[in-house]
Amino acid sequence: MCRTAVRAAVGWVRYAARWERVCVRHERWLLDADADQELEYLDLRGLPEVIAAQRRWAGCGAGAVHAKVEPERVFALAYAVVARWWEQALHWEHERIWPRRLHQVAGGNAGGDLERWRIVGRDAVIFPEVVAVAEALLDPPWRNCCGSTAERSGRGRCPPTKAFCRRLGERVGREWLGPLAATDHGSPLFAWKGALVRARRGQSEPAGFADDPWWVRQEHQPATMAGQLRVRVKEKKAPGSGTRWRSTVPAEQRMWIENLISDAEEQLTQLRGRPCRVYL
Repeated sequence: MCRTAVRAAVGWVRYAARWERVCVRHERWLLDADADQELEYLDLRGLPEVIAAQRRWAGCGAGAVHAKVEPERVFALAYAVVARWWEQALHWEHERIWPRRLHQVAGGNAGGDLERWRIVGRDAVIFPEVVAVAEALLDPPWRNCCGSTAERSGRGRCPPTKAFCRRLGERVGREWLGPLAATDHGSPLFAWKGALVRARRGQSEPAGFADDPWWVRQEHQPATMAGQLRVRVKEKKAPGSGTRWRSTVPAEQRMWIENLISDAEEQLTQLRGRPCRVYL
C-alpha cells in the first residue's frame, strides 16, 4: 500500500525500504521521508521496466537467502555500484536509457531544473539496473567467472575481469559499459570482486569487513537525496564557498578535483608572484 492509500485509511505514513519503493497498484515511486521537498512520489506511468524490476526483486531476495546473505546487503552493494555509474553517466556519450526515464518521472522535461531532478529522480531511474546487478552478483556462475579468471596485479589487487564486466554491461542493456566498468578500479564492484578472489585463495578473514564481499565501504555509499538537497540549498545561500560540493562527490573524484585545484593555485601563484586561492 502506498503512502496516499495508507494516509487516507488510517492517517499515518509508512516509508518503505529502498527496495520496496514501487507501489505497483498506483504506479508510483515513493520518495524519501526525510527530504525537505514537496514531492511524495514520482509517477511511473510509462516506465513499466521500473515496476517490473520491483516484481523481480522478490526473486533476488530469495536468491540472497539461498546464498546465506541478507537481501538488504545485496541491494546495498548493487545500489552502490549503479549509483556510481549514475554519477559517471553525465560523461557517457552513448547513454540513452536514463535520460529518457528521468524526463519521464519529471513530467516530460527535466531540463528546467536538471540538477534537482537528477537528485530526486535518481533512485527510481536506476532501480531496474540495481535489480539487474543484484541478480548478477547472486548468480553462482557469474561469481565463479569473476573469481576463477582473475589475475593478480603487481599490488596484489584484482580488478573485475573484462568478461564479467562485458556480460554485466549486456545485462543492463549497455554493451559499451563493460570496458568502462572493468577499468574503474576504485569502484564497489572492484572491492566485491577482490574479496571473492581472496576468499577463493583462502586469504580472507571472515570477521574482517575488508574481506566481506557484501560490505559497502563508507566512501562507496551513495549520498542520500536529503543530503544532496540540503547541500544544494546551502550552496544557493552561500555560493562559491568551495566546501559544499565535497560532501556529494565520491572520494576518488574529490581527490582528483582537489589535486587540480592545488595545481591551478600553484600556477597562479607563479604567474602573479603571490599566493592565490581557487574557489569552486
